Amino acid sequence: MYKVGEFCRMTGLSKETLRYYAQIKLLEPVYIDPRNNYRYYDNGSYLVARLLVYLRKFDFSIQEMLTVVNDESFEHLEDLIKEKRRNLLQEVHRLQTTIKEMDEFFEMEKGDEEK
Repeated sequence: MYKVGEFCRMTGLSKETLRYYAQIKLLEPVYIDPRNNYRYYDNGSYLVARLLVYLRKFDFSIQEMLTVVNDESFEHLEDLIKEKRRNLLQEVHRLQTTIKEMDEFFEMEKGDEEK
């Protein structure tokens, strides 16, 4: 079992993030010592924590992460990631279109200034 400090170093998650994840039941310690309230995590916790780090990088919301973690079989994980990817690609396209429209707007203004 790993103490919080060691677990933070292993996973890249901060102590505050771990407390928050425990509060919302996203990633709870496997054991809390009743004498000193030290929280402990195990190898299973490590795998879930690493998954959560990736899901945050993939722009998953807390609610989406809860959906993944609550599906203990992770049966739908691939589908959820593929759906998130499609959504991100649509957002990239929308942003590229907006940038193009901005460029066209500036070109239109330049043309008006030259007249």
